[in-house]
Amino acid sequence: MGQFDSNVNGGSTRPGKKTDGASRVERHFDIEKFAKERLRFVPDEKQAIVLRGGRRGLVNCTRQWGKSSLMALKAVHRAFTKAGSLTLVLTPSARQSGELLRKAETFVRLLGIKIRGDGVNEMSIAFPNGSRIVGLPQNEATVRGFSAVSLMLIDEAARVKDEFYRAVRPMLAVGDGDLWLMSTPNGKRGFFWEEWERGTEAWERISVAAPDCPRISKRFLEEERAKGDATYRQEYLGEFVDQEGAIFSQEMIDGMFQDAA
Repeated sequence: MGQFDSNVNGGSTRPGKKTDGASRVERHFDIEKFAKERLRFVPDEKQAIVLRGGRRGLVNCTRQWGKSSLMALKAVHRAFTKAGSLTLVLTPSARQSGELLRKAETFVRLLGIKIRGDGVNEMSIAFPNGSRIVGLPQNEATVRGFSAVSLMLIDEAARVKDEFYRAVRPMLAVGDGDLWLMSTPNGKRGFFWEEWERGTEAWERISVAAPDCPRISKRFLEEERAKGDATYRQEYLGEFVDQEGAIFSQEMIDGMFQDAA
């Protein structure tokens, strides 16, 4: 994750520096400044790109890069700056949803907001301005019912089922909400791989390999590389590696369909 800086000023301006209403609004809504000045989170270069991202984003990243913290930060920023908004944070399991909400709670406390739920969802944070962050594990039967979602974040998207993805996307329709998928690859299959390889130009694609992460040591990566090339390439280099033991590679399957067309 990015570095927390205890020396960052919590949003105040420098002595003698004049600020008008427009500049205060700009500082309030700029997510990178918000992260540094209000949440004490100093993003690295790639993390800053993700924070500033627009409506559609795909983040293919190494393990231990800090994607869950980025998701929590994006969720808190949206809830804090857009009154009455709904942010959904979706993960493969209840444990992962809980961990991500706990990261969000840490940021919310730095804003001076008391942590409370929305009274309906077990994993949720309600804001004084009427906004909510709701954490949900993948369960198509129970996730339906949400609407006008302002921001949808799917963590470990490569390990979320396709039918769940299809069930939640319509929730963005009414509010024309933003959608961000972040994950380490999990083979050449599933909606995360499909969107990365074959999705439209509407997606902003951001790739982060472990050698580019300033918080992962070269010595550790050398140790991991020695354990197995395929695993290393997937977990740390962001490559979509065919499943071990598969009879046909994805390239062979694609070629078969092309030949038949």
